[in-house]
Amino acid sequence: MAGAILQLHFYYLFAMIFKDKLCWVTGASSGIGEALAYELAKQEARLIISARNEDELNRVKKNCLDYTSFCEVVPFDLSKPDEVERTANETISRFGNIFLLINNGGISQRSLAHETPIEIDRKILEIDFFSYVILTKAVIPGMIAQKEGYIAATSSISGKFGFPYRSAYAAAKHAIQGFFETLRIELQPFGISVTIAYPGRIKTNISLSAVESNGKPHGEMDPGQANGIPAEKCAKQFVKAIEKRKPEKLIGSKELLMVHIKRLCPWLFYKLVNKIKPN
Repeated sequence: MAGAILQLHFYYLFAMIFKDKLCWVTGASSGIGEALAYELAKQEARLIISARNEDELNRVKKNCLDYTSFCEVVPFDLSKPDEVERTANETISRFGNIFLLINNGGISQRSLAHETPIEIDRKILEIDFFSYVILTKAVIPGMIAQKEGYIAATSSISGKFGFPYRSAYAAAKHAIQGFFETLRIELQPFGISVTIAYPGRIKTNISLSAVESNGKPHGEMDPGQANGIPAEKCAKQFVKAIEKRKPEKLIGSKELLMVHIKRLCPWLFYKLVNKIKPN
């Protein structure tokens, strides 16, 4: 009986933590970002959703408004740093200080490192890492002023170890770990938490838009994505980790074993990693 009461206590402690709070999700037009928007909408958060595709954002907004009374669409291009910075400043000026920022927008890759032009490497890093840094630095002063806040970033298990055909993507995800782990330490005295999610194989369309060495979309659904866990399940675990102020959260299925093997048994990891199929 006591255990059930304690469970109920923790449920209500973490339930609706973002109700009426201003929450901003990037990459919200599809996949994990869309699912995150719905999870926060169900908590009746005041939502800001962003991505490049305004039509898709408006579709997501319509669905979110089934649960929350406030959902604003702010489209912009993560690959353009000036636009990212301008949008961040305009958004804060328009809506006020952000309570939760989830940096989730991104692009994947399907090309060998030695065949990938440096321009493609830079584009991937700009979208998957530097846009996160720009947005995060923009919201931090407001969070410090209000003495609370939540910052989250979507990395990948490719942020824990390298993966074939993902050199720049893995580099960006490794950079996320270094930056946001440092940020967590620095912001802890101000009551601001930082959570990094490391999804494995999630059933999204990310492989369709993954960039190849010629700059064109991959255009194929990889088996890893097709057989991954639903984006909705990923989003639920991610939001729960943010609520509990967890430093990091691995999300996925059996592919997560490689993360633990590398940490606990490096020699076995390096033996197995050469057998990984690119997709």
